[in-house]
Amino acid sequence: MRHNFKNLKIWILAMEITNDIYKLTFTFPKSETYSLSSQMNRCSVSMPSNIAEGSNRGNKHFQHYLNISLGSSFELQTQLLIACQNDYLSKEKTEEIENKIIEFQKMTTGFISKLDNNLSS
Repeated sequence: MRHNFKNLKIWILAMEITNDIYKLTFTFPKSETYSLSSQMNRCSVSMPSNIAEGSNRGNKHFQHYLNISLGSSFELQTQLLIACQNDYLSKEKTEEIENKIIEFQKMTTGFISKLDNNLSS
């Protein structure tokens, strides 16, 4: 089964998170341009990109790409907390974006389970 990634709620949310992260990292100190900022941007881009790439594959392969996307979200969540610890963003902004990331993780985990159930049937 092929999926139109633009219609997937997880892809839409991942794109929103990516947009948030790009806006956020733009405000980081210039010394972080090639380190934390770059890493956070790459992680956030990986989330919707892997969903899109996997969407044109069979469910088993799609699950693999979804798991990569999920892994990137956990990496991004960690980096977000590091940015907060270094006072690059407020606790409120951290919580706002972290809540979106957690929502993405729950939705993606559920979607992977749904695909797994379809493979078992």
